[in-house]
Amino acid sequence: MSGGFYILIAGALLLASIVGSKASGRLGVPGLLLFLGVGMLSGSDGPGGIEFSNYLFAQWAGTVALCFILFQGGLSTEWSLVRPVLKKSLSLATLGVLSSTGLMGAFAHFVFGIPWLTALLLGAVVSSTDASAVFTVLKERRLGLRGEITPLLELESGGNDPMAVFLTLGLITLIQKPELSAFSIVPSFFQEMLLGALFGYVLGRVSLWAINKLNLQFEGLYSVMVIALALMIFGAAASVHGSGFLAVYIAGLVLGNADFIHKRSVLDFLDGVSWLMQIAMFLMLGLLVNPHELLPTAGLALACSLFLVFVARPASVYLSLATSKMPKRDKSMVAWVGLRGAVPIVLATFPLLSGVPGAKILFNVVFFIVLTSVLLQGTTLTAVARLLKVREAIPERPVYPIAYRPTGTGRNDMTEVDVKVGSEADGKRIMDLKLPPGALVILVHRGGEFLVPKGATTLQAGDSVLVLAIGEDLRAVQAKLGAETLVSASRIQTLELPSLSKEGKA
Repeated sequence: MSGGFYILIAGALLLASIVGSKASGRLGVPGLLLFLGVGMLSGSDGPGGIEFSNYLFAQWAGTVALCFILFQGGLSTEWSLVRPVLKKSLSLATLGVLSSTGLMGAFAHFVFGIPWLTALLLGAVVSSTDASAVFTVLKERRLGLRGEITPLLELESGGNDPMAVFLTLGLITLIQKPELSAFSIVPSFFQEMLLGALFGYVLGRVSLWAINKLNLQFEGLYSVMVIALALMIFGAAASVHGSGFLAVYIAGLVLGNADFIHKRSVLDFLDGVSWLMQIAMFLMLGLLVNPHELLPTAGLALACSLFLVFVARPASVYLSLATSKMPKRDKSMVAWVGLRGAVPIVLATFPLLSGVPGAKILFNVVFFIVLTSVLLQGTTLTAVARLLKVREAIPERPVYPIAYRPTGTGRNDMTEVDVKVGSEADGKRIMDLKLPPGALVILVHRGGEFLVPKGATTLQAGDSVLVLAIGEDLRAVQAKLGAETLVSASRIQTLELPSLSKEGKA
C-alpha cells in the first residue's frame, strides 16, 4: 500500500474520533472511551484489520504525548487557585500513589497469588490518576465542583505521574535485580523529584525570558518555539536522571502564570496540540490491544478494577488527607474522580520492553482496568456529585470581542470584574467613580451585549467590566466595583465580533 493510503487512514481515524467525541455527550459515554474504541475496532481483531504491535514506538510516542499534555496542563493552571491546596495535592501525589500501590499489590498477591514484586508493579502502573482523562470528562459533563475539589484534582492529576513513573521503573529494576533491596531505590527518588522540580522552575524562568526577549518575525513561530522549549526542558531533566514529567509540568506553571508575547495564540495552539496528542495516544493504545486476549484475564482484571475504585483509591485519599479539615463529602468526591487513562497503559509498556515475566498479562489487565475506570467512574461523575451535594453551576462567562496581547513587560494587564449590588459603582457614571489614572475601562458586558463605555456610562449591578490596570490601580477598581478578579488578562479569548452597542443604547 502507498504512503498516501496510510495518511488517509490516519486522517480518517482522527476524524472518526472527533465526530465520536461530539456524540459522546449525547450517549453519556466519555470521549476517551470512544477514542479507545475506535482504535480497537481498527485493530487486527476489528473490521479495520490494522496490524500494530510496536510497543517501543507506542512507549516513545506516549511519552512525548504525555510531555505535551502535562505542559499544557501546567500552562492552563492558575496558581492563585491551586496554591491553597498545594499541601493536600503533594500528599495525594506522593503518599496517595504509594498507598494505592501498596493496597493494590497486597490485593493481587493475597487474592490471586501473584508474586509480591509483580503485584506491586501492577499497583504502581495503575496508581496515578490521569490528568487528560479527569479534565476531559469534567469538561464534557460541564461539571462544576464546589470548594477546593477542582483545583485539588487539577494539581494532583498533573503531579502524581512522576511518582507513578518512578515506582514503575524502580520495581522493574528490583524484579530484574533481586539482589537489590527496596531501600536502594530511595535515593534515586529524591534525585528525580528534586532535579525535576529544579529544572522545571529554572528553565521555565529562562524560557519566559527568551520568549519575551527574542523578537521573532512571525507570530506563529512563538508556538513552535514553546514546543521546542517543552521538549528541551523534558530532555534536559531526563538526561541527568531527573523527572522530565515533573519538569515540564512546573515549567508550564511558571509560563502559564506570567505574561509573555502572543500568549493567547500560544495557549490556543497548545490546547489543540494537547487534544491531538490525547486522541492519537488513545487511538494507538487501542490498536495495541487484541480484544480476544482480554477475555482470559477478565475475571482478574475486573476484580482488580473494582478493588481499585471502591477500596484502594478511597483509602489512599482519606489517608493522604487525614490531617485536612476538608469535608468528608469533598474527600469522597476526590476519591471518585480518580479516573485512570492513557498513563497506566503507557506505563504498562515498560515491563513489556524490559522482559518482565508475565508482562503481557499485566498489560491486558491494566488496559481492562482503564476501560472499566473510564466507563464506571466517567459516566457517573454527575450523579455522584449530585448525591454528595458537591456540584455547583459553572457560570457562563462572556467571550470578549477584542484581542489582548501581553507585552511580557508586566506594565499592563486586562482583567474582568463584576459590578456587585450595593457597591460604589452600582448606579454611578464611570466619570464619577474617580478611578485611578492608570486604570481604563475598555468594555462593559450587559445582558448579552457589549457596550463601548464613555465617561457618562452608568454602571449597573450585574455588569461585567473589562479593565486595563495592574497592581494598586486594579485593587482600587475592584474595591469600587465591590468584586474580586474573575478572569485574568491572558485567559480572555477572542472570537468574531458579536453585536456591539454604543453607550447610548445602555
